[in-house]
Amino acid sequence: MSIVFDKDLETGNELIDGQHKELIDRVNRLVESCTSGKEKNVAVQTLDFLMDYTELHFAAEEKLQEEAGYPELEGHKAQHAQFKKAVDELREMLEEEEGPTDAFVAAVNKNISDWLVNHIKQSDKKVAAFVNK
Repeated sequence: MSIVFDKDLETGNELIDGQHKELIDRVNRLVESCTSGKEKNVAVQTLDFLMDYTELHFAAEEKLQEEAGYPELEGHKAQHAQFKKAVDELREMLEEEEGPTDAFVAAVNKNISDWLVNHIKQSDKKVAAFVNK
């Protein structure tokens, strides 16, 4: 399942939207690396790269919220922590398997792709609306 960055995912904040586009591209690369029969190490490297970018993005997003005095910052940080934990669990799952299994791909779609789209549409749009006031 490939994610397409479209109007539904735009927050109106140029920095955050740009980072979301990059994050979505990396998620799409992860899914593609799992479904094209590539070796396990390609999926591991892609997952690690995604996690590194996620750290950068979440830090920027949280800094923006802090500077704007966003009242739901702690809840947003908790959502980010939940995502990081899910990625860590996927990394462990991938290490235990010989390669990306169907179960791993299903977990990526649920715990990364679906989570990201829902988080952007609900939480990040709410943040952007507050910041843009």
